[in-house]
Amino acid sequence: MRALRILLIMAVVLGGIFVAADRIAVNMAESEAADKIKSSQGLNSTPEVSIKGFPFLTQVLGKELDEIDVSISGITGSAGGHTVNVTEVKAELLDVKINSSFSSATASRADGSARISYADLSKAAPKGATVSYAGPERAANGQVKLTGPLDELLEGAGIEIPGALEGLVKGRTVSTYSKVSLHAGTTVRLKAETLPSLPLPGFDEKLRELVDYDLKIDGLPSSIKLDKLEATKEGLRFSGIGTDVSLAG
Repeated sequence: MRALRILLIMAVVLGGIFVAADRIAVNMAESEAADKIKSSQGLNSTPEVSIKGFPFLTQVLGKELDEIDVSISGITGSAGGHTVNVTEVKAELLDVKINSSFSSATASRADGSARISYADLSKAAPKGATVSYAGPERAANGQVKLTGPLDELLEGAGIEIPGALEGLVKGRTVSTYSKVSLHAGTTVRLKAETLPSLPLPGFDEKLRELVDYDLKIDGLPSSIKLDKLEATKEGLRFSGIGTDVSLAG
């Protein structure tokens, strides 16, 4: 019985040593993978990397990792001289195969996602405009709501209002629903579906030029092309899939 207890104690101790060694190894690998992903994907900052699955060492011996989760910061969008943050930029690298020399790896599939809040969309909107949730029915059609005082919108666009017409503009609020679309995986385009009739002759087109704008996203992983867009209560959510993503640095 004493011998059995000794064997059990040794098994627990050795198991603890193995787990500790496994965690040390995975931490080192995560740091190395972060550097590889930064260089191979052309990122501006070093991402946070989490290698899933246990034990890690047996996955390495088999030269195949089930999943690597990547969180990326420092991604921004710009429109009209305004810069905003793109948040929750993530990538799930699946079925990652390591080459024979352990110098690089390739993920069979990469699922990417990102989000821009309505607050940040408003920061990139024309001066005086606010972008908000359009409600479930319109959001399902990829629409957002854009509102703002007409005089502030025109002033922000550098459009002078004749003195005789100032009374027609003062206190008037413009409200429209804009269709949001994604172009080339990096440009968010807002285009008003309809615009209210203005009491200012010839100003309708000027308003159209004002409320329709593009937001360019910079710094996304080069191999993940965002191609799906969803308008949620929290903001715009983007997603996309990459295949055969190289992690060679």
